[in-house]
Amino acid sequence: MMDKAELKWTLNHIPKTDDLAVKNMSVEEMRRAGSFHRSFPQYSVTPLTRLSNLAEYLGLKRLYVKDESYRFGLNAFKVLGGSYAIARHIAKELGKDVSEVPYSVLTSDELREKFGQATFFTATDGNHGRGVAWAANKLGQKCVVRTPKGTTRTRLQNIAKENAEVTIEDLNYDDCVRMAAKEAENTPRGIMVQDTAWEGYEEIPTWIMQGYGTLATEADSQLEEDGCRPTHIFIQAGVGSLAGAVIGYFSNRYKENPPVMVVAEAGAADCLYRSAVQADGNRVDVTGDMLTIMAGLACGEANTVSWDILKNHADAFVSCPDWVSANGTRIYGAPLKGDERVISGESGSVTMGLVHALMTKPEYKELKEALKLGPDSEVLLVSSEGDTDPDRYLEIAWEGLCGTDKQPFADL
Repeated sequence: MMDKAELKWTLNHIPKTDDLAVKNMSVEEMRRAGSFHRSFPQYSVTPLTRLSNLAEYLGLKRLYVKDESYRFGLNAFKVLGGSYAIARHIAKELGKDVSEVPYSVLTSDELREKFGQATFFTATDGNHGRGVAWAANKLGQKCVVRTPKGTTRTRLQNIAKENAEVTIEDLNYDDCVRMAAKEAENTPRGIMVQDTAWEGYEEIPTWIMQGYGTLATEADSQLEEDGCRPTHIFIQAGVGSLAGAVIGYFSNRYKENPPVMVVAEAGAADCLYRSAVQADGNRVDVTGDMLTIMAGLACGEANTVSWDILKNHADAFVSCPDWVSANGTRIYGAPLKGDERVISGESGSVTMGLVHALMTKPEYKELKEALKLGPDSEVLLVSSEGDTDPDRYLEIAWEGLCGTDKQPFADL
């Protein structure tokens, strides 16, 4: 019998910088994105589910989860970023503000005549590519998507249904990003729409992060309606775009006294955690195959825009083995009596598994105390995807799958 892999964590001791990127995640900017998304006929506010009985069981005051499985019928939050970035690009090319190009304008014959057709390229582990493909398809644009090895046929087929050209490459995620970027550069009217940033490519990733702000502004309003001011926010990260957007928003929202904010990563792709351990402000990349059940978090190179926000505003970084996510999926799917069920996929559930581990396992008492988690804590989580890969979801929820090596939980 193998020893179960442990959580690894570090508090944030990185020297503060000029903190220039956080202003792009202001309340005003995020609300602009929300106004754009509300122009879509498919738009509705996703649920904020309060798990009162689980909170009591864990010893917390309140526990909420923003359930993104309902987003635009795509079972994940990613479409928020891709759609907003495409709209911002089209608006910029036409010399307009994004407020002048709502859904009705973007899908009009008049806009097609003025703008024509571009090809939007992206790389993805699944949800981002599907979101970009969906938005491009709805807006009459072309889309090319490259996915890394290990991508399931279900994820590939979901993207292909949106009239995108999509392939599975014998490359990891970060190399797929480089491939797609080169193709976009060599294609007439080719545009890279990627949810990560690097030197020289930061405008579109910033727009994508602002698009993710729609879920943050919704959650903020929903919490306020329930009389809650969150004391803790746990947010998952691949390249860090969602984490940077959420932490950036709440850092602006509560400038004087922000919540305690924690970043959770897949242990096989924990570039942010490793960067935080190094603690000199520079990024540390993770290379190789990065095998993890958390496919959407299998990214080894941090978004430069997000990293600037996280190193200034995140309180802790946690590297999570696969069992943390698998446990989170099962907790959501088998709620305590009286709580609502949440269908949360492997990249959406890691923060639930983390909070459960901190509140129930004595070996993580030091981190729990460092974060001041206890009976006065009001905690916000984001379930960023539903069962986007239904077969994998059932392997975890029904068969006890706990990692990419197919070992059930009982064998670890």
